[in-house]
Amino acid sequence: MRKWKLVVPAGIVMAGFLLCTSASYGTQEYAKKEKQACTVCHVKVGAKDAMHADPNLTDTGKCYQKNDHSLAKCKLPEKK
Repeated sequence: MRKWKLVVPAGIVMAGFLLCTSASYGTQEYAKKEKQACTVCHVKVGAKDAMHADPNLTDTGKCYQKNDHSLAKCKLPEKK
């Protein structure tokens, strides 16, 4: 009985995440379109499958994702 108090709410939350999230993946075409390196939006760049699982987005990458894949409203990091 005690176990069900944790399992049922966790199952509901997981089902909610599965139903309410959508896939959005950055591609090299986005980098070419914006004339920026991949590391502007990502902390590190890895293999394609690894990037789908964990995109490692920076604040700029999150802004880019929320604004219909446009850097117009996003603050770019300063170049070193």
